[in-house]
Amino acid sequence: MTTATSYIRERAAAARAAARQLAMLSTGARNAALLRIAGLVEGNQGPVLEANARDLEAGRQAGLDDYFLERLTLTPERLRGIAADTRTVAGLPDPVGEVFDARTLPNGLLIGRRRVPLGVVACIYEARPNVTVDIAALALKSGNASLLRGGKEARNSNAALGEVIRKALAGTEVPPEAIQVVSDPDRGHVDELLKSHDLVDLMVPRGGAQLIDYVRQNATMPVVAHGDAVVQIYVDSDVDLEMAVTVVDNAKTRRYSICNAVDTLLVHAAVAPAFLGRMCERWGGRVTFIADDRALALLSPERYPGVAVERATVATWKTEHLALRVGVRIVDSLAEAVAHIEEHGSHHSDAILTSNYANAMRFVDEVDSAAVYVNASTQFTDGAQFGLGAEVGISTQKMHARGPMGLRELTSYKWTIFGKGQVRPL
Repeated sequence: MTTATSYIRERAAAARAAARQLAMLSTGARNAALLRIAGLVEGNQGPVLEANARDLEAGRQAGLDDYFLERLTLTPERLRGIAADTRTVAGLPDPVGEVFDARTLPNGLLIGRRRVPLGVVACIYEARPNVTVDIAALALKSGNASLLRGGKEARNSNAALGEVIRKALAGTEVPPEAIQVVSDPDRGHVDELLKSHDLVDLMVPRGGAQLIDYVRQNATMPVVAHGDAVVQIYVDSDVDLEMAVTVVDNAKTRRYSICNAVDTLLVHAAVAPAFLGRMCERWGGRVTFIADDRALALLSPERYPGVAVERATVATWKTEHLALRVGVRIVDSLAEAVAHIEEHGSHHSDAILTSNYANAMRFVDEVDSAAVYVNASTQFTDGAQFGLGAEVGISTQKMHARGPMGLRELTSYKWTIFGKGQVRPL
């Protein structure tokens, strides 16, 4: 019987061998494989949707939260979107082989840096089967092999997508081991994968804080991740209220289950009565306000019958709600808003809504987040929306990859030095 250890090591070793072959393929060969994947994802939806329906039913029976089920759901429209993103990745410039920082030294040596693939990128993720194709596509385009281990909740969906990818690669120049989908939910696979630093170059966990913390604590290779994404929007004293209402509504209700949905509204006291009144009109009782004492006084049921309001606690400001719930705190200055973001935020995505240029630039300068917005919805924090085609994940770490990770973030570089017989003096 194959053990978890031997199984995952064999898969990782096969991916590493495939990575060397993949790195040598032409851009055209990698693009052709990507277009075949996109075509099969879009044109053969039946088996994937059937598998996804089984996962959704099992999830409902297990009592999974609504936001988790929403992330798990695949539809014909979403599959078409995944295919479109894959085609976009195929059309992006190939980073592999790009030479940058080239210069000639005084001794005549021509020196520069040349982009190369990382090698094998592994991802452990929960609930979102679209991740299977997104990461596979970005890794393939950037010359990396990928080892993808989804959660048990999406086991059938991931297996079906893995089969689509396997069929798509058949007959292309890409070695089939270059994209490995591990749908077996055996927890032993995760533990063994985290020990395989000799075969895996980068680990990307995507999911809840518990998963990400476990990976960070146990991985023996570099990890890129973010924890809970507590997203905040500051509504300045000098602001176009109609614009602010529209942006905040989009940032909360377009898709409340994703990591870039707003969790906390910081509202300047000068505009709080007017702004919160308009948000009550827009949301009614659909979104629950979790309000500090000052906001609670403005959102009284006598003034706004039917509006859902709760009293905030200390935990409110560090909560990623993933629901139609939003914290509201009234502040007296931009400085107070920035201090709140620094203390309670997760350095993911934060925004200011303002008509004051100086305030906007101060916010951009002082807020230390992966994505900082001025007068736009935070729901744009997404690889496809940023022009990356898709994303491997969103990094809140301060390393070469920050924010949505695309093709360049999956490359390293090597120094190349060209000479004419130069030797180093004694």
